[in-house]
Amino acid sequence: MKKIEIMGCGYIGLPTAITFTLAGFEVCGFDVKQEVVNQLNGGKIHIVEPGLQDALTKALETGRLHFVAKPEPADVFIIAVQTPYKQTQDHKRVSDMRFVESAAREVGSVAKPGDLCVLESTSPPYSTRLVESIVAEVSGMDKSQFMTAHCPERIIPGRMLIELSENDRIIGSNRPEAAEYAKSIYEKVVTKGTIRLTDDLTAEMCKLTENTFRDINIAYANELSKVCDRLGIDVFNLIELANCHPRVNVHTPGVGVGGHCIAVDPWFIHEKFEDITPLIYEARTVNDGKPEWVAERIGRDVKPGAKIAVLGMSFKANIDDTRESPSVLFANILKGKGYEVLACEPFIKGDVAGFQNHTLEEAMAECDYAVITLMHTPFLENKALIATKPYYDCVGLMRK
Repeated sequence: MKKIEIMGCGYIGLPTAITFTLAGFEVCGFDVKQEVVNQLNGGKIHIVEPGLQDALTKALETGRLHFVAKPEPADVFIIAVQTPYKQTQDHKRVSDMRFVESAAREVGSVAKPGDLCVLESTSPPYSTRLVESIVAEVSGMDKSQFMTAHCPERIIPGRMLIELSENDRIIGSNRPEAAEYAKSIYEKVVTKGTIRLTDDLTAEMCKLTENTFRDINIAYANELSKVCDRLGIDVFNLIELANCHPRVNVHTPGVGVGGHCIAVDPWFIHEKFEDITPLIYEARTVNDGKPEWVAERIGRDVKPGAKIAVLGMSFKANIDDTRESPSVLFANILKGKGYEVLACEPFIKGDVAGFQNHTLEEAMAECDYAVITLMHTPFLENKALIATKPYYDCVGLMRK
């Protein structure tokens, strides 16, 4: 059985490492943080994900999984590190590839002829070829001596272990034999989904296209929420009725768009094709501006100095991840306007993004006004408590 090394043991890498282990592979998980390596080797997960703790325990019990802070030789390397964006001096947002580049250098330091390096990190076009060049340079091998492919991750927090086996996967390479080799590896874990092969550029654009479509649709929903506010009608009722049409599927508005995918990936297309992607840019502008709009909207109900409970600080419901969270941005906007913010994030222990974290009971007891930013299950289960104070519902939770 092939040895697989996962480069990066975060939200994507750790579930991936566990899944490949339970499929029968020998797996090594590499992470630059020694404390993460120690914790995982000790059998404790460092992220919140349903079923992941039990799955890690089972994987470690097989004896085929271990974690390291120094890369080891392997047959297949899977790069699963973050690809955030950064702002240039002229305020443009472009991909920050330093984590991918670092992982590629680590692979190159131990790679041998015949190895396969798969880039799973969501990346701009030509990123797989960038990885190929770095591995070749560091290893001293010719590009023909090893293989590279792109297989973009397609899982969401809360369903990671399920979707790793059930979701269709796209695998692309500039060498068909590399794509076929990668397929032979992934088909051991993708037991219910279909694996589709293509070239590397199409595979890279596929993931970006999926998330950009969602971002544009959400931007439309967020604009509708503003229109409905002026009309004095319920945007959630409107969208529910519009979606009765068999060819209409409007997404749900919110306080904005966050996370490491939908709020980031559109920029990866725009940075390469700025002159021909105005729609992508405008959708990002609409979604990035929604927290400010909500802050101005509640200013009609409650004046600065009031205590505002922000119910939900992660970037989506029922997770602990605050990356690119519009709720965090919203809370900071409120603070800047002179409100006292009572953050409430039940999926995070301790302070959250620089704010003291409150239980729902504490927040509702102390606040003058509440803003519901996420469809968290604990909030759904306590709607009566939330209704004891004036509130603004960004996500339609109180209609459920």
